[in-house]
Amino acid sequence: MVLFVVSKEQTLHKPMYLLLCMLAVTEIGTSTCVVPNALCIFWFGFKAITVDVCVTQIFFLYMLAAMHSAVLMIMAFDRYVAICDPLRYATILTNALITKLGLLGLIRAVLLILPVPLLLRRLPFGAYRVIPHTYCDDMAVVKVSCGDTRVNQTYTLVITLVIIGIDLTLIGLSYGLIIRAVLRISSKKSHQESPQHLHSPHLFNEGISAHVHILSANLYLLLPPMLNPIIYGVKTKELRNQVGKYTCRM
Repeated sequence: MVLFVVSKEQTLHKPMYLLLCMLAVTEIGTSTCVVPNALCIFWFGFKAITVDVCVTQIFFLYMLAAMHSAVLMIMAFDRYVAICDPLRYATILTNALITKLGLLGLIRAVLLILPVPLLLRRLPFGAYRVIPHTYCDDMAVVKVSCGDTRVNQTYTLVITLVIIGIDLTLIGLSYGLIIRAVLRISSKKSHQESPQHLHSPHLFNEGISAHVHILSANLYLLLPPMLNPIIYGVKTKELRNQVGKYTCRM
């Protein structure tokens, strides 16, 4: 609905709504990587997967997660400019700049994640290996390999620290500057919104039963992508009004 409304309405062709579309695309992609395979398991009992399909799923799942993180970082920058330098917002944050930043985020995600399936593909696997999950996860696949997996584990840890470390640092810096600016003008009425992101971290699985961990992992890849567009749509009056208009037509 968000993608449809933004594409149809010329008045919504703005950086903020372009970012919402990027976020929606990454979240649709993330859910699409997992949900169809999980439904095939539950509905039809399809419990076999080839190594090539497995590593392909891992690549797209991790790449989209990295892209999702990049989009959140760009959104934090967008809110920083909108709140801390509103007079220059239109000249700094243009559609062209947002598109370029999105492409850079995509290139970064592809380059960082591409070695993951390549490293997995070189590992030896036995004839029958069971992954206790509804989708292929990098560490789950590494655990069922009968080869040396130290390189895989080290690289996964490195890219996780790089992506999360850089993105969270920049997001935290942006929000810190926003909070400082808001505190400086706390005595005045402000029309800017405070930024929010529904971006839950993975649950720790230590001491949690397998079926609870599997269920929570699937819900993590389904519920936030479903709720984020609703939250952003409700918070943005212009988008909310346009969605309401098209919904009434239906």
